[in-house]
Amino acid sequence: MTGDQLREAHRADLAIEGEEGVHFEKAWADPASGTVYCLPEGPSAEAVQRVHERTGHPADERNPVPLSV
Repeated sequence: MTGDQLREAHRADLAIEGEEGVHFEKAWADPASGTVYCLPEGPSAEAVQRVHERTGHPADERNPVPLSV
């Protein structure tokens, strides 16, 4: 994935994130492996997955991270 492709995918997520009550904080990509990481906040992993599915890039793996301050 190129930088332009990552920005385009992230913009697509941001455009509809509110419909699922999700907010995508940041996204990263490793061009060598093709792996993409994102940091979303939302009501559930399923809500995050729905956004990704709707924008054409469903996640293969999810790793919940508990919040802390």
